Amino acid sequence: MIAEKKIVLFDGVCNLCSSSVQFILKRDKKNQFLFGSLQGKAGQEYLKKFNLPADAFNSFMLVEGDKLYTRSSGALRMLKYLGGGWKLFYAFIIVPKFIRDGVYNIIAKNRYKWFGKKDECWVPTAELKAKFLD
Repeated sequence: MIAEKKIVLFDGVCNLCSSSVQFILKRDKKNQFLFGSLQGKAGQEYLKKFNLPADAFNSFMLVEGDKLYTRSSGALRMLKYLGGGWKLFYAFIIVPKFIRDGVYNIIAKNRYKWFGKKDECWVPTAELKAKFLD
């Protein structure tokens, strides 16, 4: 089951990241995404699998099988899979990665200041719990 799903890894204490997960949950009509906090057990296992530091919480990450997409590439691929009008944003993939990730990095660096931070990870409702890795 997990092999068929796309895994979204996110900073569980970031308000922007939690809002992004809720955005995806509402629009994932094909039930193709699973979610994991980077601070959680599954998130930490994925960071280790892809040789990333255990505190690498500053990136949106999308895992497709054995491939990891981070920052703007991960976010754009996720929008492509959401379908509908959202897939049109995937056209920005033609913008050079250093430019896309430059903009992404500015937002990531300031996300706590601009959007706030929780003291602990967001906990999904009972009905959404099956969409989370841990």
